[in-house]
Amino acid sequence: MTNRLPQAEWTQRESLAKLVTALGADDIRWVGGCVRDTLLALPANDIDAATRHLPAKVIDLCKEAGIRTIPTGIDHGTVTAILEDGNVEITTLRRDVATDGRRATIAFSEDWKDDAARRDFTINALYAHPQTLEISDYFGGLDDLAAHRVRFIGDAETRIKEDHLRILRYFRFATRFGDDWDQEASSACSELAPTLKGLSRERVGWEMINLLSLPDPSRTLSKMRELGVLQEVLPESGRREVAALAELVKAETAASVAPDAMRRMAALLPAIAPVAETVAARLRLSKAQRDRLMCVARRDLRDRAHPRGLAYMVGQDCAVDRLLLTGADPSPVTDWVPPDFPLKGGEIVARGVGKGPQVARMLQRIETRWIEEHFPDRPRVLAMLEEELAAG
Repeated sequence: MTNRLPQAEWTQRESLAKLVTALGADDIRWVGGCVRDTLLALPANDIDAATRHLPAKVIDLCKEAGIRTIPTGIDHGTVTAILEDGNVEITTLRRDVATDGRRATIAFSEDWKDDAARRDFTINALYAHPQTLEISDYFGGLDDLAAHRVRFIGDAETRIKEDHLRILRYFRFATRFGDDWDQEASSACSELAPTLKGLSRERVGWEMINLLSLPDPSRTLSKMRELGVLQEVLPESGRREVAALAELVKAETAASVAPDAMRRMAALLPAIAPVAETVAARLRLSKAQRDRLMCVARRDLRDRAHPRGLAYMVGQDCAVDRLLLTGADPSPVTDWVPPDFPLKGGEIVARGVGKGPQVARMLQRIETRWIEEHFPDRPRVLAMLEEELAAG
């Protein structure tokens, strides 16, 4: 693979040239995902930079150049430059002084290799000169990128002990960029899997959601279970659930339905609402995510009998999820706009029924019949009202 970054759109932005002039071309490098993804001809969504300047100096130099900054992570050396066509996170070169698996004590450095050595994977430790676009590769990241190989920098076990979340990051990056599993990494992830219990649940949940958002994570989840990693973060997920995820991915592809992390999380859980609620609480998911998991957990084979009735009652997203997970075609509801129920409670009151629970119960009975009859028009609904009134 080339040792020079291709000319991408973002490398030619005037705002970045202004930033480079402010900090000095020899004191700043593009680093991480923007370099990796550009080499792979993928969109570079976030631009990150490393610099030899201390954070306070970065702020001063940017101010002199008329560039506004925010000290987003200044204690860890990160300053965000606010630019017209996308913000840039600028982080001072660092080296680890001490780590405990959750957070690191760092010291600033002036050595690019020091900074590279504290990163996780070789493919994330590629630095590009902002003007010549020449790439500095200290640990064989270019070769690994060309070989579709995800490998820890140095000793895998040491890297994981520095930050236990790297276990989950390994599986996410291997899914995106790797063709096979690195044996050393797999062994270290398996051995150190119990350390995941010490991480904040939010960080675990975030990594799992990002992994499940990838095009096809089913093979990865199977590998995680084989190595004992999945059991530490999602003990509710057994072989049956992992197999259900694989079937779901196939069903999504066949139905041309976009991947969805919550749908796939639901596939990894038994179809039991209290279990879904427990997992959502443990992973600190949002209320909307929790409600989605619980709705999908209530699925059963009867959902397939009346797809649009299901969508009317539980919403389109949940209906698509439940249909896919029960092996049904979701197309009847994917572009369907639910009709409005053509009867109001006041119309029942006008027919002599006293206000209160009796009206609500009658309205509910008629709406249920309307759904079961596949949403007939208003004349039929009024006929249902007459039938209910006649029945007392």
